[in-house]
Amino acid sequence: MKTTSATAADLGASVLSVPPLARDAQGVPNKTENRRQVDWLRSGGVTTYLYGGNANLYNFGVMDFGRLLDMLEEIAPADGWMIPSIGADFGKAADQAAILRERAFPTAMVLPLSFPATPAGLASGFAKLADISGRPLIAYIKNNGFMEAADIARLFRDGAISALKYAVVRPEPKDDPYLAAILEAVGSGERIVSGIGEHPAIDHMEMGLTAFTSGSVCVAPHLSTAILKAGREGRFADARAIRESFLPLEDLRDAHSPIRVLHEAVRLAGICDTGPIGDFLTNLDGAERLEAVTKAARELKSKCQGAAAAATPLRSASA
Repeated sequence: MKTTSATAADLGASVLSVPPLARDAQGVPNKTENRRQVDWLRSGGVTTYLYGGNANLYNFGVMDFGRLLDMLEEIAPADGWMIPSIGADFGKAADQAAILRERAFPTAMVLPLSFPATPAGLASGFAKLADISGRPLIAYIKNNGFMEAADIARLFRDGAISALKYAVVRPEPKDDPYLAAILEAVGSGERIVSGIGEHPAIDHMEMGLTAFTSGSVCVAPHLSTAILKAGREGRFADARAIRESFLPLEDLRDAHSPIRVLHEAVRLAGICDTGPIGDFLTNLDGAERLEAVTKAARELKSKCQGAAAAATPLRSASA
């Protein structure tokens, strides 16, 4: 497992997968099934594994956090970068940060808290959490004006954060004054990743963001890796062509719940048995919805397997 400090090169080296957390019937993280997910991702060139919202860590207890970290260490490939998440509230995040201080993880992502919080309070809180954990953290922005652009730049300069996951949804991703202000204040997008999956990822890379996070990469890692490769090489038309394969599943996630649909999609595609989704959420139900998710997930995985078997440069969704 990667234990060295995270760099800009690390951020751009792989799609940042955001997997579900497989649990057994009692709701305990299942090492065998989570390893199956990581092994499938690694087979498609994905070496970064960010456990956050899709893993329902918003509702994961502090008392179990150390055992979760143990499992992540055990299932990590030798070259794998495991990123746990902490928070979202400050008290929980501080307790988890203290646990992290004694561990080898280079960083953790702070789950976003929109209430009760203010932009200035969040900025000062991030600095305190970095001090408690003894390492720079990853900020996660889902709401417009979450923190002031100048404060984000200061957190980067002070070493309190090493990366930013930007996930503010816009009708037109390139028409985003807040992101533009952050880029201007920080100076570049080399430590900023697009954080809303394949839909806006290519537009964001065209704006200078270094890479993107993805949940659907858990179903089709080879294809998602191909999107990243094409984007970083400036082949944006090729990247958009490959992205077409992801849209049926991504549209279902947008329609019914990104977390719940992905949790079932991974299971229904035969990648691993994800089990119960965890407290305060319920597994997706409804025969019609599950049938649609099954179809989209299996078709996406089949295209991914076809691309992997072809072992040729991926330049279109039909490759």
